[in-house]
Amino acid sequence: MNTYKVLGLMSGTSLDGLDIAYCHIWEEAGKWNFSIKETAEIDYSDKMREHLKNAIHLSEEDHDQLHKDYGIFLGQKTKEFIENLKGDVDFIASHGHTSHHRPEEGITFQLGDGQLLANTSGKKVVCDFRTKDVSLKGQGAPLVPIGDELLFHEYDFCLNLGGISNISFKKDGKRIAYDIGLANMPLNFITHKMGMAYDEDGKLARSGKLDRTMLDKLNNLEYYQLPNPKSTGFEWFSSEILPIIESSKASNKDLLHTFIHHNCEQIANAVHQHKNSSETDTKLFATGGGALNSFFIETLQEKLGREIQVVVPSKTLIAYKEALVFALMGVLRLEGKTNVLKSVTGATEDSCSGEIFMPAKV
Repeated sequence: MNTYKVLGLMSGTSLDGLDIAYCHIWEEAGKWNFSIKETAEIDYSDKMREHLKNAIHLSEEDHDQLHKDYGIFLGQKTKEFIENLKGDVDFIASHGHTSHHRPEEGITFQLGDGQLLANTSGKKVVCDFRTKDVSLKGQGAPLVPIGDELLFHEYDFCLNLGGISNISFKKDGKRIAYDIGLANMPLNFITHKMGMAYDEDGKLARSGKLDRTMLDKLNNLEYYQLPNPKSTGFEWFSSEILPIIESSKASNKDLLHTFIHHNCEQIANAVHQHKNSSETDTKLFATGGGALNSFFIETLQEKLGREIQVVVPSKTLIAYKEALVFALMGVLRLEGKTNVLKSVTGATEDSCSGEIFMPAKV
């Protein structure tokens, strides 16, 4: 039994920071297992956050420079983490930070140069997990469902509440997943305007009131009518959601309150659409930053109803599930096994995705 010792790296659309998870991953009797040994969340400086946030607008030359700079940043942070680690690291699996995602045009790009990450950290790197799937006519997202399939298959639905919300479930023997829509991205946008990183435990949102006009506008967005597979990101938020926020006269508390209700209504719609009507004991496994927001979770449970139980795991798993799954994807890449599912992305075939970089010998 071979145990892989992997650093999984994740930076999500909510721009909270860089998540690092030191994981042990092994296969035993045909079943994958994991243990998250140590973690770290590296805050971005205001400058780095702005660079990443505005990467989509950069010239080709400036974008290429940010790709290199961010790769070195990832290398430095992982090197510091490894120096304080009690244990060996076989390799690093890095998601990078998505700057462009337009799969319908065959475009996706994750910042964080893999060669510079390998050179700076001194470790083998597996990264760039989306490009191959997009080249196979897939959405290149979501990728986390391979982890739901192999590590969390006992749950009927797996919900991730990051910058956006995505869901994963088994239907007719196949893993299906797609981006439902919004989660923390609008919430964090509003709190940043208030000079706060986020709304701790949803306290501000809880104290707000529902803006019915705005809720109707959000619920009527075209994206929600599109069939899956589908994925979205910051481009959609910028073009469709920001104008609604900026034209609203509602207070920040009311905006937060309304967005949580909107998010939860759309999630509940998705779950009810795909739930097996004969099942009375359905479990939904909720992770990502939104799972730490008690008002979000309470509102979601209310919209789902009593037949569907929201299961919230430990804070470590909530925060680092995505980093864990990228560590798993790195392991599968090195073993030559499928790590991106066509049933999820709509690609022409399953794939074993990811580029491998070895540190340059000085």
